[in-house]
Amino acid sequence: MKLRQLQYVVEVVNQGLNITNAAESLHSAQPGISNQIKSLEEELGVSLFERNGKHITRLTRAGEDLVEHFSRVLDEIEVIEKTAADHANPSRGSLTIATTHTQARYVLPDIITQFVEKYPDVALHIHQGTPTQIAEMAATGVADVAIATEALELFDGLCLLPCYRWNRCVMVPKGHPLVKEKLLTLDAVSQYSIITYVFGVADRSIINQAFVERGLDFNVVLTAADAEVIKTYVRNGLGVGLVARMAYDRKQDQDLQVLDAGHLFEESITSLAIRKNVGLRDYMFDFIEMFSPHLKREVVEKVIDVNDNKLQQALFDEHVANTETR
Repeated sequence: MKLRQLQYVVEVVNQGLNITNAAESLHSAQPGISNQIKSLEEELGVSLFERNGKHITRLTRAGEDLVEHFSRVLDEIEVIEKTAADHANPSRGSLTIATTHTQARYVLPDIITQFVEKYPDVALHIHQGTPTQIAEMAATGVADVAIATEALELFDGLCLLPCYRWNRCVMVPKGHPLVKEKLLTLDAVSQYSIITYVFGVADRSIINQAFVERGLDFNVVLTAADAEVIKTYVRNGLGVGLVARMAYDRKQDQDLQVLDAGHLFEESITSLAIRKNVGLRDYMFDFIEMFSPHLKREVVEKVIDVNDNKLQQALFDEHVANTETR
């Protein structure tokens, strides 16, 4: 039995039983993966997958049980490698961050600068995407950490660490009728087409919930993952922008007016997610604390070590109270 064989099986499962996608992800040849999986099945004496011709259709009962063990073995190997690396080269390695455009553009620059000054030999990689894409990158090990507001809780294999609270604003061109409102209301906003984030109009989203609770119809004319794209279409008169307050740039957005919407929508909490049962390098703990100072190493380790979801939620709730508002 080879570790590479276990990795092939786990990646095929992660890729929705698609060997072609698994081969691309692992930079391997599809026939080689198929042959190695069959070789492993012969060695174990059980079939891991049910097949229809050459196509894998589902995991067998044995496969379901064994894949969990395979994943734990691979996680432990990763912990061993990271622990050894910390002893051999504590300030050298790589850090892959999956996050949204808003975080990458408005929150991370100063933190990244601080991190690079302290760890010049750590190669940094930032992957941007929608919240769901970001969460999946962390859950599958493509990214070391994920930073987002939504979707992270949808993946059981992730441990969530609350970082900070934020709320929304309405962005409009200068002279827009909404500027004349003494106190901005949802009724007034609902009179205009809305441009907001991709995940922001999901059925259970905070934006959707606010309008529904008021019994208001609203028209989302465009969604985008990038706040700059949203602002471009606001400038073109397509609608009013509902974005994070931090996305307003005083220098670059002088042609726009920002209207506080903190009283219209429930606060959101941006969290950092890491995989459960996977060790972190020393510099990764430092990055987490730089991003959110209340998340010191002992706090992060405590949350990681708790496998009970209810206890994790209790710790989560405890530390939410310490998060700042941005």
